[in-house]
Amino acid sequence: MSEAQESSYQADALIARDIDAYLLRHQHKSLLRFITCGSVDDGKSTLIGRLLYDSKMIFEDQLAALEADSRRIGTQGQNIDFALLVDGLAAEREQGITIDVAYRFFATEKRKFIVADTPGHEQYTRNMITGASTADLAVILVDARKGVLTQTRRHSYLAHLIGIRHIVLAVNKMDLIGYDQAKYEAILADYTAFARGIGIESFTPIPISGFMGDNITTGSANTPWYTGAPLIEFLETVELDVAADQAKPFRLPVQWVNRPNLDFRGFAGQIASGVVRPGEAVRVLPSGKTSTVARIVTFDGDLPQAVAGQSVTLCLADEIDCSRGDVITAADKPVEVADQFEATIVWMADEEMTPGRAYWIKLATQTVSATIQPPKYQINVNTLEHAAAKTLELNAIGVANLATDRPIAFEPYERNRALGGFIIIDKMTNATVGAGMLSFALRRAQNVHWQALDVSREVRAGLKNQKPAVLWFTGLSGAGKSTIANLVEKKLVRMNRHTFLLDGDNVRHGLNKNLGFTQADRIENIRRVGEVARLMTDAGLIVITAFISPFRSEREMVRKMMAPGEFVEIFIDTRLEEAERRDVKGLYKKARAGELKNFTGIDSPYEPPEDPEIRIDTAGMTPDEAAELIVKRLIP
Repeated sequence: MSEAQESSYQADALIARDIDAYLLRHQHKSLLRFITCGSVDDGKSTLIGRLLYDSKMIFEDQLAALEADSRRIGTQGQNIDFALLVDGLAAEREQGITIDVAYRFFATEKRKFIVADTPGHEQYTRNMITGASTADLAVILVDARKGVLTQTRRHSYLAHLIGIRHIVLAVNKMDLIGYDQAKYEAILADYTAFARGIGIESFTPIPISGFMGDNITTGSANTPWYTGAPLIEFLETVELDVAADQAKPFRLPVQWVNRPNLDFRGFAGQIASGVVRPGEAVRVLPSGKTSTVARIVTFDGDLPQAVAGQSVTLCLADEIDCSRGDVITAADKPVEVADQFEATIVWMADEEMTPGRAYWIKLATQTVSATIQPPKYQINVNTLEHAAAKTLELNAIGVANLATDRPIAFEPYERNRALGGFIIIDKMTNATVGAGMLSFALRRAQNVHWQALDVSREVRAGLKNQKPAVLWFTGLSGAGKSTIANLVEKKLVRMNRHTFLLDGDNVRHGLNKNLGFTQADRIENIRRVGEVARLMTDAGLIVITAFISPFRSEREMVRKMMAPGEFVEIFIDTRLEEAERRDVKGLYKKARAGELKNFTGIDSPYEPPEDPEIRIDTAGMTPDEAAELIVKRLIP
């Protein structure tokens, strides 16, 4: 009887004798999360099916059906299609490919496992990132017939980038190359050279056949030249990083504030690293307020200490300001706080990244608005070269600076995955479009500070006897924005109001003369104008702007720069046909002739406001009537 059979027999006996003892044994086993990845058809699902089958941790009816099929075709279990155990997604049945991450649980007598089966197709690399984000180990499969492919390199690079410390190179389908040692060693040499180039210091190579079972649970007689452990034995014995996480300084991202009554106020979350005990001094960031831990509360009662990985509620000795998104840290070893960073970004959307556009960044429990600058470079996963890039496309990996709209508490990703890793969310669609790892805070984020001024914006507005505002005219070229904006300013000046008009064409002669009309340049054009308009409202002025400003997200970005109620969006609603008929500057004619690229309404989109403060239908009123209406709305 083999060791695996003996363990299975003992487990069955224990279940029959004392089911509670059996469950207790499993409850206290360590848990290893790992991911299987690699190129298309490298055998990921078959390998997972083999692991589930050999560990017997699958539904009995599935196992019985598969064994019945194997007896029917006379294979006596050797040629069971193990992929059937895990490839049950509806999308796979319809399309023949895996497009999601399938998580499976199984256990042996020594350890419990959660395995993520991720798709190998390049267009679904985003799913590999999802599975790898919580993994302790990566099993990277290589088809022995094909060797190391581009997707093998990409997944290896991403696994290393995400911080997975344990990597297994599983050279699969050895049966299809006759268990050829020379071919195996050639693949190993190729991968070793690549791994060294990206900083993978060590990995564990194993020659396997997921279909035939070679070197999965026991050593194979077909590979006498391989003297290492079979895959399942390695997975059972590899050291987890729990002790390393507990040795780091204490960090707890606050997920929510628990206050069921006036006598209790706790801060709940999962400890990202370190150990905490009652009586220890802590610091809340970004505010920097300090206190001590009064209690560590859980559903099962108070704890004398809590460690990394545990979800707890901390009660502090003092009533200090702390809310979701804050980070509670060891008082003498706090994390950094900054609003500008260098980051490595993996772009996961079909639509390319738009530099300068505001995205949501979610880091731990913090969600902030952030803009990403053009990439410093993009990484070629095959050659590891740093290539110039203006943006990032689907599956691209690049390094770029980003700035958040407020300071956040963080640690570099290499030190703390929870406080250094983030996802990027499109503000318009709420879709996750990218993921990133913070490398460090930029020095200017720490060296540039707000200077306190004695004369406030309220004083300046009071001297002018008016309320500052930004009248933001938006609409197609030729809609009549500049005409109406000019009339509005003339009417306000006659009323002794202090104004300034920023016109789209005029600012491109100076402030924005270096910008073109690409999507990225349009976004930067609006950002600069928004910043100027904000400074002018600080001076107490009524600012009038006339810009196409075609994208909702950028108009919303400017709105958030202003004080509440000071941004007035005015939509000059003119049909494209009418604007093109006017064509005062001859721009539509040039665009139709192909002489003017990225022209709004022709080959670049315009996103009309969904809920503007004022909408002007130029088909129903004259410019003077429109100006009169706007002034009456502004100054009743």
